[in-house]
Amino acid sequence: MNKPQHSVRINRRDFLKGVIGGIGSIIAFTYGVPMIIFLISPALRKQESDAWVPLGTLENIPIGIPTPFEFTRSSINGWERTGISYGVFAVRKDETNIRVFSNICTHLGCRVSWHEDLQHYVSPCHDGHFDLYGNNVSGPPPRPLDEYTTKVEDGILYILTPPFRRS
Repeated sequence: MNKPQHSVRINRRDFLKGVIGGIGSIIAFTYGVPMIIFLISPALRKQESDAWVPLGTLENIPIGIPTPFEFTRSSINGWERTGISYGVFAVRKDETNIRVFSNICTHLGCRVSWHEDLQHYVSPCHDGHFDLYGNNVSGPPPRPLDEYTTKVEDGILYILTPPFRRS
């Protein structure tokens, strides 16, 4: 017994709807996907975190005296570019050993300054004191000043951002 064969007939109107719909889908996909990628790509970009920042020549940093430096790093968040200013103190222990500390107090984030008469970094917010090498001496700061990893190349001091937490 043979099964009857059914032929599917499509009329002209349904055929044109299918062809136009297919072409429209291809066009929408071709233009839509790149536009969506363009719009969301800034939010998916990886933020730069570690970077070596040059501070200056070693000969400009006297031994045993904290030397202040400032630098600015740009941060990009989506389409917004922000310049953030940082401050550090570089302390040379001798001809080859150098340490660099953040100037941000570990208590409330105020900027510390070096007081030559006290031989301390002092935070103006709650009178926190740190010694020459950033160790907390008195006041409410819970830990020492953050420290940067350093390297010297061709007589120029570089620091690696961000600083590391000391405890």
